[in-house]
Amino acid sequence: MSEHAEPAAEEPLPADPPDEETVSEDHLAEENLSEPNSAEASVPDDDGFAAPPSGTYRLQLRGTPEERFGFAEAAALAPYLASLGVSHVYLSPVLRAAPGSTHGYDVIDHSRLADELGGAEAFGTMAARFRAHGLRLLVDVVPNHMAIPEPGDLNIPLTAVLAEGRGSPYAKWFDIDWEAGGGRIVLPGEGEPNYRRFFDISGLIGLRQEDPEVFERTHALLLGLVEQGLVDGLRIDHPDGLADPRGYLRRLSEAVPDAWLLVEKITAGEERLPPDWPCAGTTGYDSLGMIGGLFVDPAGEKPLTDHYVSLTGGPRDFEEVERGARLNAATHGLKPEIDRLLRVLQRVVGARRPGLERALVELLVAMPVYRAYVVPGQDAPQQAVDVLDEAARRARAHLPQELHDDLDAVVELALGRGERTDAEFIVRFQQTSAPLAAKGVEDTAFYRWNRMAVLNEVGGDPGRFSVSPEDFHSHCIRLARDWPSTMTTLSTHDTKREEDVRAWLSVLSELPIEWAEAVDRWRQWGPGESPLEPDLEYLLWQTLVGAWPLTIGRLEEFLTKAMREAKTRTSWADVDADYEEAVLAYARGVLANPDLITDMTAFVGRLAGHARVNTLGQKLVQLAMPGVPDVYQGCELTGLALVDPDNRRPVDYGRRREHLLRLDTGRLPKEVDDEKLLVTSRTLRLRRSRPDWFGPGARHEPIAVGGPAAEHVVGFARGEAVALATRLPVGLERRGGWGETRVDVVQQGWRDVLTGCTHMGPLLDAGRVFEHLPVALLVPREIDR
Repeated sequence: MSEHAEPAAEEPLPADPPDEETVSEDHLAEENLSEPNSAEASVPDDDGFAAPPSGTYRLQLRGTPEERFGFAEAAALAPYLASLGVSHVYLSPVLRAAPGSTHGYDVIDHSRLADELGGAEAFGTMAARFRAHGLRLLVDVVPNHMAIPEPGDLNIPLTAVLAEGRGSPYAKWFDIDWEAGGGRIVLPGEGEPNYRRFFDISGLIGLRQEDPEVFERTHALLLGLVEQGLVDGLRIDHPDGLADPRGYLRRLSEAVPDAWLLVEKITAGEERLPPDWPCAGTTGYDSLGMIGGLFVDPAGEKPLTDHYVSLTGGPRDFEEVERGARLNAATHGLKPEIDRLLRVLQRVVGARRPGLERALVELLVAMPVYRAYVVPGQDAPQQAVDVLDEAARRARAHLPQELHDDLDAVVELALGRGERTDAEFIVRFQQTSAPLAAKGVEDTAFYRWNRMAVLNEVGGDPGRFSVSPEDFHSHCIRLARDWPSTMTTLSTHDTKREEDVRAWLSVLSELPIEWAEAVDRWRQWGPGESPLEPDLEYLLWQTLVGAWPLTIGRLEEFLTKAMREAKTRTSWADVDADYEEAVLAYARGVLANPDLITDMTAFVGRLAGHARVNTLGQKLVQLAMPGVPDVYQGCELTGLALVDPDNRRPVDYGRRREHLLRLDTGRLPKEVDDEKLLVTSRTLRLRRSRPDWFGPGARHEPIAVGGPAAEHVVGFARGEAVALATRLPVGLERRGGWGETRVDVVQQGWRDVLTGCTHMGPLLDAGRVFEHLPVALLVPREIDR
């Protein structure tokens, strides 16, 4: 049994902070300051279950014999997670999945909890243990698809359809193009699949949740768990794959009106979650980019772009890379879906019209977001009209003038306007544009344009280099007003790299010249001429610095995925084994070069202090801002994993328990891991104990900062608490430190729950606030007059 599977011993509740406090030099009448209730509250009592969600902890369940992590192993973490300060344990899918599944998103039976994870009895025991420690459950739901397993009879509904065809009572479960398959399902390996897939994965077949019976049959078990009080929230995977996401969410919210519902909706640019969706919000990718952008220096954009272009010969802008990658997805990986939509178009217009077909493909490629939301028979909402108008504007530039009328006709069809409206075309257009965006952008273009890899993140825009504090605060004010119970995140099982890899890489935006010189040195010292495509080689150097130290096994795994996802020299569908081996041999040579490694280690060492500022700063910002913060498994300490499967490796919870217990018994942090755990646990506990400060109804108010280094502070008030974080630490160091920079906290009498230091105010000296840590979380101290 692996280490993390050992039963956890019962742990004491978090201890109160020691009586002795460190006092900063700007205190006035400190003897008159009296201690309020401890911010580090213990686990909630029974009334706590009525409180709004305050923080989640994501666990990746796994039922394989090696690295097993099932319901019993999750339950053993209850004392630790309660002590950490979360309100909810957030589980990956729990239903029966295909044999050997390492993630659970390949469901084969909606009527059974996964036996490989422990089955129904272990699930109930786990839920009861969590509840006994004041914890509630948020569970991942996969409504969009089922797996086509081996052996096939494990999926009973699909087996019936394979045997009986369209006459099967289960035929309406699946999204199948019967005519294209000659009346049967074309399985993987038998030709072009004739069913809607999850993205381009032929082993996952689309479900028709728009059918009430399909919804009821596939959701009965999970809804029953909610009704029994075993599950409190549902996280909906890939709602953009559904025919009518809003209709699905309405049916779900009517079935479990008190459940906390979140959607894995990826918004792009200025896109907003539709306000008429009955859910609490998204899974947080929108906030991930806003937080990370705060710690990227806009002054680094031009020199880093210049260096990227000169080194790789790549374009300065992302747009054409994105277009090329989307076209690649449309003509290769997602060709069956495109062809099916073209057949629908041909049926609607009554004949093949090549111009119309070209216009349709260009419109799909040009979509600025995942999809529009048009329901057949209803007027298209303004959001959909705006999206299609922008897509048409972009597509027009790539079509000859004589096809512009055809393009306009396709737009009208997609919006359900005009004399010829067709429900299937409306729905299928949307269900095709979403996977085209996912596969074309995140899973292709992000691996082709690595000007600044930290920006190539799910829900992000590589072309947007940084985020100003003003834009960040506007985002937070909107969340607090419109979606106060949405989720925020910095790392997930789908992110391209974990949060602290990005924290390290963000420092490069402040050191563009030093970085360019280092890359030039390493390329000269490399093992001969590089066989890597220039963009991949530049990604290699960034990855080494961001995730250092990196074993050759992890590096090879990452590079293999990166070059196959780029689909320029090799791909999952068409592997170029010679090229891949040449790439991996070069990587091995890099790690075997002692001079290069010594120099790289020294360079990374020079970044360490600045990366610490970013690591702690982005964590505090995420934990304290509006929304409900999620901590991805293990990321309460430094998270340096790369894209999956690297980020799904077992977590050493024994080490984390020891670190937390040491902090809770009054020991000072020893290193960044301790400091990050301190920030995480103290902020989560404060949120849990003060829902009036952080929950629905609480405001987000920017904190004013003045003085020579004001731009290096981001601060905001949540209720009566104030969160302050240092940003752009290299620039701060260059200007000589904080100087006369002052933070206006409006009132007098504060205590930092991270350090125990007390401050008087209302104007705080930034140098003293950040004397021990580059972040601060202040709560009021009552003044005894």
